[in-house]
Amino acid sequence: MQRDSFLSDDCPPMGIYETLYEFHDSFGQFMGTQGTHPWSQGFPLTTQLEGGPPLPSSVEVTWEDRFYPKAWGLPALRDALAGHYNSFYGSRITPENVMVFAGGRPGIFAVLQFLKKHIEVRIANAEWPAYLDIMTQTDTHWRVVPSNEENGFHPPNAAYFDRTGLNHKTHLLPIISNPGNPTGHTRAGAELEELMAMAEKPGNGILLDEAYEMFHHSKGVSGIQYVKDLDNSNVFLAGACTKGLQCPGIRIGWMIASKINVETLSNYSSFGMGGVSHPSQHYAVELLEPSRVAQARVAVEKHYSMQRARYGAAFAKLGFEVFTGDGGFYHWMKLPDGMNASELNRRLFKHGAAILEGKDCDMARPHDKDPAYVSPYDNWFRFSFGPLLPETFESDIAILEQVLNEYRAEIDVGAPV
Repeated sequence: MQRDSFLSDDCPPMGIYETLYEFHDSFGQFMGTQGTHPWSQGFPLTTQLEGGPPLPSSVEVTWEDRFYPKAWGLPALRDALAGHYNSFYGSRITPENVMVFAGGRPGIFAVLQFLKKHIEVRIANAEWPAYLDIMTQTDTHWRVVPSNEENGFHPPNAAYFDRTGLNHKTHLLPIISNPGNPTGHTRAGAELEELMAMAEKPGNGILLDEAYEMFHHSKGVSGIQYVKDLDNSNVFLAGACTKGLQCPGIRIGWMIASKINVETLSNYSSFGMGGVSHPSQHYAVELLEPSRVAQARVAVEKHYSMQRARYGAAFAKLGFEVFTGDGGFYHWMKLPDGMNASELNRRLFKHGAAILEGKDCDMARPHDKDPAYVSPYDNWFRFSFGPLLPETFESDIAILEQVLNEYRAEIDVGAPV
């Protein structure tokens, strides 16, 4: 073993990967292989949905694509993204408001890496696990906003901009996934309009992660619809081809922001990222063809609304308390009294299945694994129906019912768990 590593040993994997590694150690196979049930993972079906457009099978690669890519992104992709937002949401952004990254999270990481020290991030207590890792590694100063049964896991907009106890020098940047991961709660209409108006006030900003933009009954929800003056704001809108466009593997994401903030991000790319793969960007241009996106929006909403409804009804019958909103492709649930998500996972591993434990979504969780810390979400979990085919529904519920009944029986007789 190397005794003196030059790299930091304070870099644990994201919570989802901790579950995946534990699953492999228990089941002997990687999650996603045949016979496993990827309920812990946040990716969509990557095959054509009923009523949806086919996925492109190839892109042409020319001699020019073997050059270094431009730091800010392929002009054709920046044009396509600006047109995408302008045509669907009525915005007036230009390609210079678009910065292309190798996926959504590198963009989020870059924004936080260059955040000035007088900026305080506000984030809901229950959010996407990677935010915790990114904020930790970028030495971001953040404060959690209560997200619990009392507020329906849907904190009010004002909670993110509460200045109690702050001096005038501190500016606020909420990070909000919308629709929410893991809860599915969505800010739309008047509520989203109010949020963006707050974010554009002096001393405020927002990083709105819109990875699940298409997974809502409105067939799309984006804060850009309500932004009044993007170039004079600190509004950052993150998007990607990962979810609604069904292509996590091409690793294409983007950040919509003011021209000056995009310039900073592109300057970073010039030395820290080197741009993004040309073939992947060409593939993204194909995905963003306007008539194709219009068809995809309808198919995504129809398919995942159906899955959300039937899994939610089945989970309620099993005795889970379901607190899911109306967006995304997750269910956020509370276990019956006496049960916890870690033990549930250990039992599911034996059946080739896993869920995401609620504590991994806890933005107040210490990264040093403090044994004295008890997460408020120890008996909560996130179930992903994103990658599940409709025909696996009955077997999914059967596995959960069997494991839950066995767990209940042992608790009832006082057996050790």
